Amino acid sequence: MQNTSRPKARPVQRIAGTVFLTAALTMVTACGAGTTDAASGSGGGAGDPHIRVAVGIDAGYAPFFVADADGLWAKHGVDVDLVQFAKGGEGVDALTAGQVQMAGNSDATTIGLLVQNPDLRSLLVYEDSGRYLKVVLGPDVKSPAKIRKMAVVPGLSELAATRFLESKGIEPDSVEFVTADPAEIPALTKKGDVDAYVLWEPWPTKGTELGERILETTGDYGFSYQHWLLSTSPWLKDNKHVAAKVAAALAEAAEKTESDPQAAAQAAKDAAKIPTDQTLKAVKEIDFAVRDFTAKDLEGYESTANFYLDTGKLKALPDVSRAVQRGWLADNTKGSR
Repeated sequence: MQNTSRPKARPVQRIAGTVFLTAALTMVTACGAGTTDAASGSGGGAGDPHIRVAVGIDAGYAPFFVADADGLWAKHGVDVDLVQFAKGGEGVDALTAGQVQMAGNSDATTIGLLVQNPDLRSLLVYEDSGRYLKVVLGPDVKSPAKIRKMAVVPGLSELAATRFLESKGIEPDSVEFVTADPAEIPALTKKGDVDAYVLWEPWPTKGTELGERILETTGDYGFSYQHWLLSTSPWLKDNKHVAAKVAAALAEAAEKTESDPQAAAQAAKDAAKIPTDQTLKAVKEIDFAVRDFTAKDLEGYESTANFYLDTGKLKALPDVSRAVQRGWLADNTKGSR
């Protein structure tokens, strides 16, 4: 029988991109960059190490919210404060700056940041999906051949859009990519400023409410994404045991997210005001599970790295083999999961 009594989740800090610099500078003074504090948070046991973890504000981060709501951080001996960012890349910026010690982010977006952030380390996969991102066409766009402008968010969205065009035999250079924040894109498409986009939920559903049309999922043209748990090499050097505790808690939370979507939806609503139906939809479309990396994963990551180099977005090839810590999960969480 399921235990329906859940600890009350602590308030989650949210940092928007426009105020990140000010907030980050304040946190440097108050907390010390890249540090791990002992028992300085609000949800761990006496002496539990305290860290800050960057997350996004969508249902794809549901396991983090579940771990917070169900007291799983404390159960595994770590005190975690979740810090919300509007975009995953902003959370990685905070990680590199030492304002958080760990972060969740997509593989594609993180790979695009490796050249300027060589200390980034990816420890494990906690979600996979080829169904959560969808291709959306504007109300008057009858087919992909009519696309002249696509709205993109740098990283995962842009890569998914490029692969979509290639799958339809459309030269990506023939389409103008318009960079925008996710929340702006459905309205831009409705107005006709752009013709299409590829985004994660809830933005495809928001688009349909404006008269736009979901054409297909990324999996329909053979593209999927993953989310990684990230940290940095300087912090990991002295804190592998702390990272392992986070990994163990996240693994249990991912299992709970899959087995009890309603509880996950409530946790996401309480922590990030994410509507219940969005999380329930996400659990159907995303495979939440903590696992190590495979050889097939690495092949996909190398392809993504080459995308950034070949398109001129980066001047050097991202060093995926250094960033991705294959075998880290098995080596560091034995007996704790």
